[in-house]
Amino acid sequence: MIAHALTGLRLLLVAPTVLGFARPDLLAPIWLLACILLAIATDLLDGVVARRLGTASAAGQLFDHGTDCLFVTAALAAAAYAGLLTPILPLLVALAFGQYVLDSHFLHREKTLKTSVIGRWNGIGYFVPLVVLAVARLELQAGLTDLLFAAAALLAWLLVITTVVSITDRALAGRRAG
Repeated sequence: MIAHALTGLRLLLVAPTVLGFARPDLLAPIWLLACILLAIATDLLDGVVARRLGTASAAGQLFDHGTDCLFVTAALAAAAYAGLLTPILPLLVALAFGQYVLDSHFLHREKTLKTSVIGRWNGIGYFVPLVVLAVARLELQAGLTDLLFAAAALLAWLLVITTVVSITDRALAGRRAG
């Protein structure tokens, strides 16, 4: 129950985070950063809490990962809408997650999601440009702000590449298994 509450909190953070990127006049930069950092904290804690309390389940894992996907996809899409990064990335994130769920349940006949190393690292990586963009929005120093916006855009393109690699790797692994 506590783990689900943590995941649910992350789910509630989707709307303000999206608004913070798409309409920066509606959410102060410090609150945008706080939403993202709180989302990361709940993501780090929900699985740990579920395992410690003995409440971990396949449904909880799907709720956790689905919430992660919704959070990063929506936030990345809002950042793309604002012209801060490529719109290709949120599309690929959604595609990769869909493949992950379908592959786990139908190809591998698993009740729990079947993770991959590159997929796990990408899942972590999708939060990074969001943090960088939120810090850039704080406008701490003019030169630093421009550098952070550029770094986030570059990170997004690197994640496009690694997500395509992950999608391809999972598809090829499925062919080898089938």
